[in-house]
Amino acid sequence: MTNSQRPYGNRRTPLPTAQSPASEAPGRPAENRQGDRPAPSGKQRDAFFDNAKYLAIVLVAVGHAWEPLKGDSRTLEAAYMVVYAFHMPAFIIISGFFSRSFDMRPDRLQRLITGVVVPYIVFETAYPLFKRFVDNDPQQEISLLDPWYLTWFLVALFVWRLTTPIWKTVRHPLPLALGIAMLASVSPDIGDDLDLQRVLQFLPFFVLGLCLRPEHFHRVRRRSVRILSVPVFAAALAVGWWAAPRMNTAWFYHRDAAQELGEPWWVGPVMVLVLFGCSLLLTACFFAWVPRRHLWFTALGAGTLYGYLLHGFVVKAGDYRGWFDHSALHGPLGWIAVTVLAAAMVTLLCTKPVRRVFRCVMEPRMRWAFKRDTAEPARGGELREKRETREKVSA
Repeated sequence: MTNSQRPYGNRRTPLPTAQSPASEAPGRPAENRQGDRPAPSGKQRDAFFDNAKYLAIVLVAVGHAWEPLKGDSRTLEAAYMVVYAFHMPAFIIISGFFSRSFDMRPDRLQRLITGVVVPYIVFETAYPLFKRFVDNDPQQEISLLDPWYLTWFLVALFVWRLTTPIWKTVRHPLPLALGIAMLASVSPDIGDDLDLQRVLQFLPFFVLGLCLRPEHFHRVRRRSVRILSVPVFAAALAVGWWAAPRMNTAWFYHRDAAQELGEPWWVGPVMVLVLFGCSLLLTACFFAWVPRRHLWFTALGAGTLYGYLLHGFVVKAGDYRGWFDHSALHGPLGWIAVTVLAAAMVTLLCTKPVRRVFRCVMEPRMRWAFKRDTAEPARGGELREKRETREKVSA
């Protein structure tokens, strides 16, 4: 990413079919565009996925807050490696899952532009400007071709969404995506333009999400999986503690080829496969413990993209201003305090008041920029007919 729950019982009800629009960025609300009112009947959000997105974005913020402190402790370094092994894969898998119906329909392309491209341009400009003024670095350049800090995800999401029809067409999409990721890991000439290394090396997780169905998420919610996930996470922490002084954590960022990390070329494909397997296992364990019922933070899952893009300003301000240099933070109590503060901060940034303020740049309507979609009224009538049919059947 950067330089970079408890179960509620043993009842197993199947997860409802996902209804979020396929062209939405993860974290963009599925409600209508008139504000924060509930979606029409038949388009209710799935609490499981909103809970998963919120918990994943909390881990993202906590991981960023740990980064300036992790050099002080082998234990914190191990926890950092474990978190980085699955928090973005989980987020990307969900993104792929909700992209399954994406096509080149004009309204979906418009939402892709307003919900991904526009925020990228805004924040790719805002972060360098923030560094110029807060870090007193007037030489900091602004470049839309070199994603800065965490804006790489918007570039990746744009590319992945545009290629979705291809992955839905080919016979074996996941092996093909893994092959592309392996080739990228031995190609240092790809360079930093649009952070294509990350786009390609994280690609298999997005394609996996495209291949999943609601029943797959239900399977990992079984009690047996939840029980097994506890020793799996314990073993992962033990492996992380062992690997902390021996392994370069840059492998978890997926932004460099093997040669750029000082390794022989063949290590790249091996690490792609090993990390994909480890990330998939830990992500399944993470999903196993995500609640399915509505909780106090469920509604915040609709605003995770806000939390993702905005929390970086707070973390970077702390880095530029030396907040993490205080000796009180370099110990167990300090780590706990930083963890709690990071979780609270990103939670606040996902709330409705914050979303209302920043909606103009995160979800602009921009109707003036697009031609009128003549097929939209017909699609609206078709959706109404389907909804009326469902209501008659249920009656």
